[in-house]
Amino acid sequence: MSVLHQRLSLRFSWPHAVLAMVVFVMEVAIATQLPHVSWIRAYLGDVLVVVLIYAAARSVLRVNDHMLLLAVFVFACCIEFAQYFRLAEMLGFVRGDVMYTVIGNTFSWGDIGCYAVGCVATALVVFYRNTLVSRQFKQAR
Repeated sequence: MSVLHQRLSLRFSWPHAVLAMVVFVMEVAIATQLPHVSWIRAYLGDVLVVVLIYAAARSVLRVNDHMLLLAVFVFACCIEFAQYFRLAEMLGFVRGDVMYTVIGNTFSWGDIGCYAVGCVATALVVFYRNTLVSRQFKQAR
């Protein structure tokens, strides 16, 4: 079966769960402790959010990593375009609501660029991790 046609299955992954928790703590710290450092909140937070979504999904799903990253990027872009149409306000959320913050309220092409950077960086880490594991496996045989 080709890599693109792997079946989706459920299997818990501790390393990905721990990564998701660490990135979540980093996101909370950025939002609560560094609101005055706008470039960290605006850019690093957006790069990390796709890593968080990827790690959280990968912690329970056994799926092709690159297809999952593509799905995460599309999802992040959909949320960003929902901000363009003011979805949070249309759903009745007001500033200060958790869902208002999660959905967001300001569309930015820069955010989409940050999501792309986060997905590409994660894809590179996955590629190099898989390459190292493959080399170690070949050397062990």
